[in-house]
Amino acid sequence: MKNTAQYIQSGQAVLGIEFGSTRIKAVLINQQGEILATGIADWENHFDNGIWTYSEAEIWQGLQQSYVDLSQNVQAKYQVTLTKLSAIGISAMMHGYLPFDKQDNLLVPFRTWRNNFTQKSSQKLTALFNHNIPQRWSISHLYQAILNNEPHVAQIDYFTTLAGYVHWRLTDEKVLGIGDASGMFPIDSERLDYDQTMLQQFDQLISEKQYSWHIKALLPKVLLAGDNAGFLSEKGAKLLDPAGNLQANIPFCPPEGDAGTGMVATNSIKEKTGNISAGTSAFAMIVLEKALSKVYPELDIVTTPTGKLVAMAHANNCSSEINAWVHLFNEVLQAFDVNVNSQKLYETLFNQALKGSPDCGGLLAYGFHSGEHIVGLGSGCPMFIHPTNAEFNVANFMLSHLYAAFGAMKLGVDILLQQENVNIEQILAHGGMFKTQGIAQKVLASALNIPVAIMQTAGEGGAWGIALLANFLGKNNTLSEYLDHEIFIQSQLDVVKPEPTIHQGYEKFIKQYQQGIAIVQTAIEHIK
Repeated sequence: MKNTAQYIQSGQAVLGIEFGSTRIKAVLINQQGEILATGIADWENHFDNGIWTYSEAEIWQGLQQSYVDLSQNVQAKYQVTLTKLSAIGISAMMHGYLPFDKQDNLLVPFRTWRNNFTQKSSQKLTALFNHNIPQRWSISHLYQAILNNEPHVAQIDYFTTLAGYVHWRLTDEKVLGIGDASGMFPIDSERLDYDQTMLQQFDQLISEKQYSWHIKALLPKVLLAGDNAGFLSEKGAKLLDPAGNLQANIPFCPPEGDAGTGMVATNSIKEKTGNISAGTSAFAMIVLEKALSKVYPELDIVTTPTGKLVAMAHANNCSSEINAWVHLFNEVLQAFDVNVNSQKLYETLFNQALKGSPDCGGLLAYGFHSGEHIVGLGSGCPMFIHPTNAEFNVANFMLSHLYAAFGAMKLGVDILLQQENVNIEQILAHGGMFKTQGIAQKVLASALNIPVAIMQTAGEGGAWGIALLANFLGKNNTLSEYLDHEIFIQSQLDVVKPEPTIHQGYEKFIKQYQQGIAIVQTAIEHIK
C-alpha cells in the first residue's frame, strides 16, 4: 500500500476515462496495467425534439464527477492527492455528430450514435462510395443535415466525435485515433488516413451547395496508437479537476472510440481475433485477414487502433429493455417492503433464465428502445409477445429477453460466418451484460455457436482499454507485443462452449424473431 501511494504521488500512474452510454468511468492504472482505483459518474441520454442527445453541461459535469470520484477513492485508499500523471486517454461512444463554428460554438445539440434518422443519407453515401456507411456514422449525419437544408451546415468549421470533442477541449488538439476516425469517414487501410478518393467524391456530391469548406478540412487529424496526441493544457486541467490539484502538461494518447478500447481490453487486435462488447448497445468486432467480398448493410468496416480492418456487427439495442424490466420487478418488491440489492436481483433473474425452455416456451421479445439498422427499423418500440399457447413463466420471460439482447447483432455475425466463411475460433466478451458470471456468456456462445471467453477484467471494459493505450505512449514495441508481453501475459480466461440444446432453441427463436420484425414495424407506424 505504501509503495503504491508513493508510485501515485510520484506521477507514474496512468488515467483512462471512457464516456459510455449510461456511465462515465475513470480508471487509474500502473505501468503493468493493474487497476489502482476507479471513479464513476452515471448519466443518461435524452430524447429531445426527436433526437437522442446529451447536453454540453452534462458532458463536463459527468467528466468532473467521474474524476472527483476517482480522486476521492485514491485519497481514501492511499491517502494521496492526485497532482501528476504519466499519461491520460479519453474514449467514448463512437460516431454521432458534434459540429462547431469558427468560434468553437456547438451548432446543434449532440446527435449520438443512437439516432436512426439518416437513412436517405446512409443509402446515398453507401452507393456512392461502394462502402457501407451506416446511419450512425458522422458523415451520414453531416450529409443528412445537408439534404435537410439545415442552415448550420454553412457555418461548420470542424466536426468530431464525443471522444474527439473532450480531447480537444482538454488539449487544444483536433485529432482522433484511427479506430474512432473510421466511424466518422471511411479509412484507407494502406495509407492509414481518410480515403482520398471518397473525400473527393463527397466534395463533388455537394459541390452545388457551394459551401466555403471541403470535407477533409472539417475532419480531425488521424493518429495511430502510440502517437502523442498533445498535452493537458492549463485550461484543460481546471476543466478536468475542479479542485485545481491536477497539474498541466500531461501527455495524451489519441482519443479512441469504444470499439477500439474494447479490442484493446480483450487483446483482440490481431487478425482472426474477435471480441464482443455488450451493454446499452452490442457489437461484435472481428479483425479481418482480407477485405470482405462485397458491401453488407449489416456490417461496418472500421479499424483497430493501429489501422487493421475490422468487420463490426453493431446493434443499437442490447440491455436497455432488460434493465427496464429489472427496474419494474424492483418496484414490485419495494411495494411489498422488500429491499433487494440491485446486483443480487440481476443475478437471481439471470440464473432463473437458464431454467427456461431452450426456445423460451414460445415467448418473443424485442428490446428496440431506439431504431435498429440491422433489421431496418428507423425508430424504436420495445415489445413483448406472449402467444396464448406459450409457456409464460419468469424463466422463459428472462431467457427471451437475453436472447433478444443479442438478436440483431447475431444476424450480422451470421453473415461473416455463413456468407464470408470467416474463421472465428473464439470470441472474447466484455461489458456490463457479463457481470453475472456465466449466464449471458452461455447464451451468447450458444447463439453464435462459438466459444466465448471472458477475462477477469471484463467488467472494466473500455475505460481500462483507453488507460492501456495511454500507457502505451513512448513504448518501443508494437501494440500487439505490448499487450501480449506486458499486459496479458498471465491473464486467465473463463471459456464457455456452446450448448447444443440452447443453440437449437436460439435458432428457433431467431427465426421467429426475424419473422416478427414486421409486427414491430407496424406498431411503430401505428404509434406515429
